[in-house]
Amino acid sequence: MRTIFHVILLCCYCGIGAAASFEDELVQAAIDRTKHNVKYDGAYYSIDYPGGDVPANIGVCTDVLIRSYREIEVDLQKEVHEDIVANFDSYPSKRIWGLSRPDTNIDHRRVPNLQVFFKRNGQELPITDNASDYKAGEIVTWMLPGNSPHIGIVTDRMSADNKRPLIAHNIGSGPRLEDMLFDFKITGHYKYAPEKHE
Repeated sequence: MRTIFHVILLCCYCGIGAAASFEDELVQAAIDRTKHNVKYDGAYYSIDYPGGDVPANIGVCTDVLIRSYREIEVDLQKEVHEDIVANFDSYPSKRIWGLSRPDTNIDHRRVPNLQVFFKRNGQELPITDNASDYKAGEIVTWMLPGNSPHIGIVTDRMSADNKRPLIAHNIGSGPRLEDMLFDFKITGHYKYAPEKHE
């Protein structure tokens, strides 16, 4: 549920009287996440479903995404779970993690699952080395050294030289807004802007 503070922020961010787009709201929610003190911790937790979350003071890269979408009333835990239940063999759960059934505690917190979900339910966009192809509100995935997948949200804030959009992500030091779009091999580029859930 949006707070009054969040609505005021959106009004200031988008202009008085202007209707914020889904992407505008997602970007603002992602930037807001970078103001939270979160320790990087990818431990497995049993959480509620739907609307479950790990403790607020911990999280990983996927939690920046999940919490940003939740702020604008989209529950990726629920949406990913429903798609995995209906299309389990389309997901890498068995191949990568040896699972035989969906797991609402962790499925939505895994980058490879989110990549499949966004391909199936959103838009898969071209991967390029042109920074202008990456628009605010889009999602990017990378492969870090050691074959560790990573994910972040493209924002409307720009690098110091005004050439690249800053990314809201958590790569180990908590949620940050950083100039890192091309620091690692990009493995996915998506847009997921479903109709808002009431």
